[in-house]
Amino acid sequence: MAIFTVISFVLAWAIALPLWLGEGLRSPLANLLVTTMMFVPTVAALTVVLVIEKPERKAEALGLVPLKPAGRLIGYLIVALFLTIALCLLALVVGSLFGVYPADFTHFSGFRQITEMQLAQAGSTELPMPIGALVALQFLNVLVSALFINLLPALGEEIGWRGWLLPKLLKYGPWPAILISGVIWGLWHAPVILLGHNYPGTPGWLALLAMVAFSTIMGGLFGWLRLRGGSVWPAALAHSTLNAAGSLFIVFVAENGRFDPLHGNITGWSGWIVPAILLLVLVVLGKFTPFAPTAKTTEEHSYG
Repeated sequence: MAIFTVISFVLAWAIALPLWLGEGLRSPLANLLVTTMMFVPTVAALTVVLVIEKPERKAEALGLVPLKPAGRLIGYLIVALFLTIALCLLALVVGSLFGVYPADFTHFSGFRQITEMQLAQAGSTELPMPIGALVALQFLNVLVSALFINLLPALGEEIGWRGWLLPKLLKYGPWPAILISGVIWGLWHAPVILLGHNYPGTPGWLALLAMVAFSTIMGGLFGWLRLRGGSVWPAALAHSTLNAAGSLFIVFVAENGRFDPLHGNITGWSGWIVPAILLLVLVVLGKFTPFAPTAKTTEEHSYG
């Protein structure tokens, strides 16, 4: 685990170094480098599995299999997709209740304002369709991004964090596994968080502390999906969906509304409340354990 962690951190900093030496997140290479960085945990896990551990079932050691029972896997993939979207939306509701996210859930005034400004820059003066249809398209965009665009980079992280690392930590118990993996995952983001990613304008130490808390809570839920779903795929889809649905704040913000991501949205403390409660319930109910198919279950799904 130490070797895996060192490789993950060293490679992440190495990839992000051009941003530190150049224009930071304003660099034209920023998106490419951040995306490349997401594959580092898989490289670290592959190195440990292929060079050090050398298990017989390498794909299983990485969490890529088993894919049976197929019905259970599909069920947890569906949960991963829609639960993550729901948590992102609930984060906006809770943020609105606490007064840290200026919301307009009925008229979408801020989204209309942003869209009209973008159209004006393109030389247009009218919305191409009703605002409700544009909102629906944003949700469709989330689904497309989650299922097709973000999935591979998210898998690049999840093979390392939840596919390989989390099961290794379970021997210490659920809470230590959640906390240790969450802290490692959060600190791993330091090369880009300290440049302003996710928490622009926030002091570096506070932004990194927030990222650790956010990663611990959401990573715990991703871990539950990985353990109960039987493989890393539900966790990867949840991660992919989070990266897509985290931008839904644009749809529901009030006109001229501004907020601090340290306080509002799924990245802020108000957005952690519902996921944290859900994670607590899952652990207390004993659900943070690997799914172990019975002989009967394996036989019933042997052709699935």
